[in-house]
Amino acid sequence: MDRWRLLLVDDHALFREGLAGLFAYQDDFVLVGEAGDAAGALSQTAALQPDIVL
Repeated sequence: MDRWRLLLVDDHALFREGLAGLFAYQDDFVLVGEAGDAAGALSQTAALQPDIVL
C-alpha cells in the first residue's frame, strides 16, 4: 500500500508536534518533513516532493 507523503508547516513548533503525533497513528501517512515558515516550506517541498503540504 502506498502512503501519502506529508510535510507539516506551521510557525508554532508545539502545533507541528501535535499534528505529527496524530499522523503517527495513521497508516496511510508518512511524515517526510516539517517547516516553521514559508521559506522552509518551499525549499523542503522542492527537496522532499511531498504529496500533501499541511
